[in-house]
Amino acid sequence: MASVLVVEDDQFVRSALIRHLTDAAHTVRSVGTALEALREVAHHGFDVVILDLGLPDLDGAEALKMLRGITDVPVIVATARDDESETVRLLNDGADDYLVKPFSVEHLQARLGAVLRRAHGRAAAPPPRELRVGGLAVDLRRRRAQLDGRELDLTRREFDLLAFLAGQPGVVVPRRELLSEVWRQSYGDDQTIDVHLSWLRRKLGETAANPRYLHTLRGVGVKLEPPPGSPPL
Repeated sequence: MASVLVVEDDQFVRSALIRHLTDAAHTVRSVGTALEALREVAHHGFDVVILDLGLPDLDGAEALKMLRGITDVPVIVATARDDESETVRLLNDGADDYLVKPFSVEHLQARLGAVLRRAHGRAAAPPPRELRVGGLAVDLRRRRAQLDGRELDLTRREFDLLAFLAGQPGVVVPRRELLSEVWRQSYGDDQTIDVHLSWLRRKLGETAANPRYLHTLRGVGVKLEPPPGSPPL
């Protein structure tokens, strides 16, 4: 069960959302304007906000930016605007997911569940201080990494990429997940990932043709695992 704020000015849609979410055992509050939404979020703790873009007092995209200024509560944007460029902009501005109207109850429940699972994952126990994969040691708090005792000179993004992969050694991570978790984008150019992987490989002393730690599975994703002969994880 989750505490949900519905921000929707269409009374018919609003009532339907409240009914469906309540039937699914969620606690629901609802408002019809952006300013009311900001007041609600400032005074109540919600697990997720469902935000319509076509609000009467303020465009939903501006409301999203204002929400992000006061809270990190997950926001699912509900919109009738099926425009990819606007979707990318909203996700980059802080939306956690989006739904294009009209949508089914099952679709809403699936997206809501996925957002809540990601949010609960972020709120889980704090990560370990250090990750070790073979000869790699990644100090998460000091943001330092060593390979076989040698300090690696990594950019911020290279460190984030290495740390994310080292946190799940041997697991193939899809490129879309890398964009979401490392770059905080739901859409992007695969070339960005390839370039950073190439730089990281160079600093790890390997190449795509002869990998030691970083392995790319074409069309699937990327995994980081220790070289053969390393101590067990």
